[in-house]
Amino acid sequence: MAELVGQEHVAQTLLNALTLGRVSHAYLFCGPRGTGKTSTGRILAKAVNCLTNGKGEPCNKCDMCQAITEGRALDVIEIDAASNRGIDEIRELKERVNYAPNQARYKVYIIDEVHMLTKEASNALLKTLEEPPATVIFVLATTEAHKILPTIMSRCQRFDFRRISQKDIAQKLDAICRSEGINMEAEALALVARSAAGSLRDAENLLEQLFTYYGSDVKLEQVQAVLGLAGDERARELTGQIVAGDIAGGMKTINAVSNDGLDLSQFNRELVSYLRALLLIKNGCEEGLELNTEEAAELKGLAAEVSLERIITAVKLFGQIRPGVNSHATLPLELALVDCGQPMTAGAERTPTVRAREPAKSVDSESPPVASPRQKQPLAKPKQTATAPKVKATATPLADSGSELEQLRLNWKLVIEQAPEEIKKTPAVAILRSAGVKPIALDGDTVTLTFRYPYHKEKIEEKENKKVVAGVIGSFIGRTCKVHCVYEPEENHLLREAQRLGGQIIGMEEK
Repeated sequence: MAELVGQEHVAQTLLNALTLGRVSHAYLFCGPRGTGKTSTGRILAKAVNCLTNGKGEPCNKCDMCQAITEGRALDVIEIDAASNRGIDEIRELKERVNYAPNQARYKVYIIDEVHMLTKEASNALLKTLEEPPATVIFVLATTEAHKILPTIMSRCQRFDFRRISQKDIAQKLDAICRSEGINMEAEALALVARSAAGSLRDAENLLEQLFTYYGSDVKLEQVQAVLGLAGDERARELTGQIVAGDIAGGMKTINAVSNDGLDLSQFNRELVSYLRALLLIKNGCEEGLELNTEEAAELKGLAAEVSLERIITAVKLFGQIRPGVNSHATLPLELALVDCGQPMTAGAERTPTVRAREPAKSVDSESPPVASPRQKQPLAKPKQTATAPKVKATATPLADSGSELEQLRLNWKLVIEQAPEEIKKTPAVAILRSAGVKPIALDGDTVTLTFRYPYHKEKIEEKENKKVVAGVIGSFIGRTCKVHCVYEPEENHLLREAQRLGGQIIGMEEK
């Protein structure tokens, strides 16, 4: 059982059973893919049939061990239940079970993905397991043990295989490299082990792919290229920006990764891995993390600067998204980043608030009019609950030419940039800055904003965000205003812009 990697509890139990001559007639191996279930079945087949021993570790040198290793032993039968799942195949197996072994001591049937058998086929297999011949051993392997009939489980010895640690995978890969004459950098080896996510088979397949493509010298950059990774640096950089609430910087990092043609799904997995490490460090559980000295020091510094609530929010938001393959593939990452940037308040996981400044005036589409450069009214008494967002009125003179709406459109960036610093850090202003939001109408005191994406419209329509936006626009035009939000797809935006520049619609075509 020395060949088995990372499953010491399984190896030791089977080795004891072999030594004592107490091998069971049926085993059920459960666990994630690539953790050694089928391989253990083959090792067990060699151990019970080894011509040199037969009651311990197989020698791997005798004719029987060699035949099993090379897949030419007639008495070791491997069946894929995913493609042979019907009752006819199991009935045929049931008939052949009664024949004596050809050369070996035991006939060993290894049935992979046994949970894929039909109900009728499972019942037929059950009858065979109830009264097996003395010279037959069944090894049933599955990734979904809950789908196995309880009556079948009760007739097998069950072993649960766990995901293999990065350390064990790296050691096994290092042994393979030394035996095959492959020179691989330590960082590259560690990255292959980490990307395998506990599956030794995936790690070995990736190593073979790297050797085939790059030859016997494999560098870290080559592994990153094959995996489509940005490398640890930008994933850690984005982690720091999430902690700091730096939405603008985070947007630049996400789009830089996308523009470089890297796999956003893989990049997000790297990011979530760092966020998880941050969560564990914040809770004092860093012992189980496999980080180098530089990574550990940086994440400990970040953990000291951020609240547990923000880390939990980030892990939830980024952990559940799946970046799509479309023209806006970065959007799920960007939306999660904006959500993470929302300020925290006591007793609430994410409640957007804005710190009020003394001369500020309350702005709300449903509230009484607020003092502006053109009128003065006493401040309303503040509530004892969450502070309402307030914006300092700094009237900006409009140009003499053009309508008020046109001036608002032309100076839209200025409208956003002149907002107070604490207001700029809010999610509402972040959406105004980066989501293609535009003013399209100004009817009295009501400003209509158009949005390319429904999500952004819904976020701005939240009460606190709407107050912030109304305050920012009101400061620019010099009076209290209300905000109305509408959703228009991107093609409608292009059509509206063409009309504004003098274009005319002469016909419509259906796609």
